[in-house]
Amino acid sequence: MAASNKSSRRNFIRNASLGVGALALGPALSALAMPAGKAKKKLGVALVGLGYYSYGQLGPALLHTKDCYLAGIVTGTPAKAVSWSKKYNIPEKNIYNYQNFHEIANNPDIDIVYIVLPVFMHKEYTIKAAQAGKHVICEKPMALNAKDCEEMIAACKKANRLLSIGYRLHFEPHNMEVMRLGQQHILGNIKKIDTGNGFTYNGDPNAWRLKKAMAGGGGLMDMGIYSIQGARYTMGQEPISVKATQQKLRPQFFKEVDETVFWELEFPGGLKTTGKSSYNNDWSYLKVEAEMGNFELGPAYGYGSIEGSVNGTPMKFPQIVQQAAQMDDFANCVTLNKASRVPGEEGLKDMKVVDAIYRSLDSGKWEKIS
Repeated sequence: MAASNKSSRRNFIRNASLGVGALALGPALSALAMPAGKAKKKLGVALVGLGYYSYGQLGPALLHTKDCYLAGIVTGTPAKAVSWSKKYNIPEKNIYNYQNFHEIANNPDIDIVYIVLPVFMHKEYTIKAAQAGKHVICEKPMALNAKDCEEMIAACKKANRLLSIGYRLHFEPHNMEVMRLGQQHILGNIKKIDTGNGFTYNGDPNAWRLKKAMAGGGGLMDMGIYSIQGARYTMGQEPISVKATQQKLRPQFFKEVDETVFWELEFPGGLKTTGKSSYNNDWSYLKVEAEMGNFELGPAYGYGSIEGSVNGTPMKFPQIVQQAAQMDDFANCVTLNKASRVPGEEGLKDMKVVDAIYRSLDSGKWEKIS
């Protein structure tokens, strides 16, 4: 194995080894960093964009966090500002719109800005938030392409702000167990991985998710990120090439973006894994065959009710509020001034794979991931 691949595997194993124990130890470690007798400060989070994921997941999750809280919001809809203010007791001084967003720089209540906007706005507001002196969580997919990801990472480093991507499953016990099993070869070397994620989209045909300029793509960008992640964090390696095909059964609905995409990822050493994504199929699974058995998740990638098994024996892990664990971990990273286990570089790696998949769909050939 090349030195770079060894380094990649070590990083994956290091991250996975943090595991549930790291989440449990986080508050204790943070307390050690505090002066004696001084209580640890809960960090303020501002949600930028109050669409479904904010009101359905992140807002409620922030009622369960221990190390951060919902301090502010950014919205272009006055009615949302009123309803959120009442529901979460957000003071007027912590409510912003997109015209005065820059003024957030002067607000000490807000430590972290969480970007929950359409994908084409991720780069702009991540950079603006970092320049305003705020640490940033950006929802997935990180950006429209890998080049934009690189610019976001550079801007946060220049501003000396931490950047994390909203990969909640890195804090979910069943998926963390898959990382441990695969990366540490608990059942021997991996022989096969197959993973899929998708849902049947029957929403607004004019929604931003179906506009290429706004979403960057369709099911691959939205759902496929999870399948790509599943293979990557099970292997503990970065894929080196990809071959992809696609299917469109509803071309009038998915005019601009992909509907269903199938791919093979080639990893160092020659193993080829299979994956798929869709806006027209209900998939959520990760299946792994190893030398001494198999392990799988199904459902694998949802917000709850994740289930798994090892050699047919069910995994016995609790269902958690994934987003709460994710945001608390990042708050601890900010407090301790340490990198997140899902930094901007993690989002960049996924977008390099996505970019290569789209190149393969155009060329019909294997494409290098670089």
